[in-house]
Amino acid sequence: MNIAETVVDNGVNTEALLGARGAFADMPEAAAFTFRSTCDWVSGTQSSNEINGYFGLGQDHVRKDTFVITSDHPEVFAAADTAPTPPEIVLSALGSCLTGGVAAVAQHRGIQLRKVQAIIEGDIDVRGILGMDPEIRNGFKSVRVRFEIDADASAEDIRALVAQSQKRSAVFDLLTNPTNVHVDIA
Repeated sequence: MNIAETVVDNGVNTEALLGARGAFADMPEAAAFTFRSTCDWVSGTQSSNEINGYFGLGQDHVRKDTFVITSDHPEVFAAADTAPTPPEIVLSALGSCLTGGVAAVAQHRGIQLRKVQAIIEGDIDVRGILGMDPEIRNGFKSVRVRFEIDADASAEDIRALVAQSQKRSAVFDLLTNPTNVHVDIA
């Protein structure tokens, strides 16, 4: 009996990712990466972040393009509302990280994706940000992610994709575990 092999293409090079795992196992020091962003104040509450360059594989790298992410605050806070707020950018980073992970895991497991959408919501009590109550934290008190996934897979397999993506997501880890952040003045 001939068994037809299903070709799956979710746009992820899992062979390269698995090769990187092997290389990092042999040379763990090469796995130490430092990502960078430079943020400049524009006006009011608007800022512009440029991302280009990182350290990894034992050396500095320059990206093909410089990426720009702007942020601002909404009009209800007497701001210009020219861009998403920093917390909204964090939510989009979480969605991007988890969605990219779903695609990578699906490719590795031979699951063809047709549609993946993450809807991310985060709840903040802005009285903390405004300094009205020191007992109210400034950040999210809760974040919810809901996926809508259409794939050649069972509901159980799709849940496993999401669980593995969550397990390996750098941004999920950042939001759910304490991270040392040092702020300095030059």
